Amino acid sequence: MAAVSGRYARAFAEVIMDQKASPQRAVADLNAIAALVSANAELRTVFQNPSVEHQQKLKLLDAIIARAKGSKMLRNFVAVLIDQRRIGQIEDVARQFQHELNERMGIAEAQVSSARDLAAAEKKSLEKRLAATTGKEIDATYMKDESLLGGALVRIGSTVYDGSVRGQMQRIKEQITGS
Repeated sequence: MAAVSGRYARAFAEVIMDQKASPQRAVADLNAIAALVSANAELRTVFQNPSVEHQQKLKLLDAIIARAKGSKMLRNFVAVLIDQRRIGQIEDVARQFQHELNERMGIAEAQVSSARDLAAAEKKSLEKRLAATTGKEIDATYMKDESLLGGALVRIGSTVYDGSVRGQMQRIKEQITGS
């Protein structure tokens, strides 16, 4: 499923970049439609039901896009998802779309876990150091994980930077035992 969602996300990202549309607005608009479709089982049923006429589905979609003040590109993209019976995967497509645009714009997505909530200044300092390390702008999400004991654990893609006390203790343990 992720591979299929990724293909749709890459295609939409390509359109957004080619048309020089606002990536932030495209992400926000797609997320809004994805949330609406995911939260409304009746809407999802109408879009997925083959017995509902195609034109009725498109009229409903047009009304939703007009009310949300969405772009024609968004309307056409969601219509493709409906036509290809992929509307049920719209949340996954929206997540993949955000990731795809971030990659194209040189933004690294970082997941930061820390033993305590970080202050705004600490977050800014950490993001600045991560940007210097990766050479990319950082889009960080923060979580609290008391099991770290102190410090932080940062994951950017498949790379993990472990500056936690728990990680340091584990490395010391390995050095002492020689394993």
